[in-house]
Amino acid sequence: MSWIRGPFVGFDTETTGVDPTQSRLVTASIIIRDGGGDRVLNWLADPGVEIPPQASAVHGISTEYAREHGRPVEEVLEEVARVLAEVLAGGTPIVAFNAGYDIGLLEAELARHGLPTLSARVSRVMPVIDPLVLDRALVPRRRGKRTLSDLMVVYGVRTDESMHDAEVDTRATLDLLEKMIRKHPALSMYTLPKLHDYQVRSHAAWAEDFERWLRSKGRDATIGRDWLPV
Repeated sequence: MSWIRGPFVGFDTETTGVDPTQSRLVTASIIIRDGGGDRVLNWLADPGVEIPPQASAVHGISTEYAREHGRPVEEVLEEVARVLAEVLAGGTPIVAFNAGYDIGLLEAELARHGLPTLSARVSRVMPVIDPLVLDRALVPRRRGKRTLSDLMVVYGVRTDESMHDAEVDTRATLDLLEKMIRKHPALSMYTLPKLHDYQVRSHAAWAEDFERWLRSKGRDATIGRDWLPV
């Protein structure tokens, strides 16, 4: 049976910044969608550092709130990594929008705190499905931005909740994937391993093309060819 019927496991984080190698985890959400409803797992961590005001303005969590209500980040990281490793070991895809950021941040944080990384827990971090990478590959010349909110509009995904909440964004990403599957039925022709590899190639091609365009505009830019850091 094709992978398009699920199950899927959505994953998203909210953090202290935009660099996955340096930012710290604040919240994480995992939603297990298997046809019988969504099972939601949420975490709030005390990242152990100050949360910059600009990050708090995005996700609404202050340093003081995280310190008072959050759990030690090491405990949260271990629990999140354990769930995701079990998911991957069972062959269920992790669905994450801009997956390179969230998985990259998780790997960096695990290593920073002396915990086994996701790549150390499984033979290969796959299958992963990233609606951002898929949309760039399937509709390469679409004009406009491709944020999660932008693509929700394009594909007709609606939510009454505020974005930049890990649970809300995770559910929206799963809903977006379902809409994309309906709009692009050719996706069902891939097996999960081949879909994963398709995204690896697609991201590399997009990065090369985007870098070439930026340099044509006089910018000394280098865009990483690796979709995932593992």
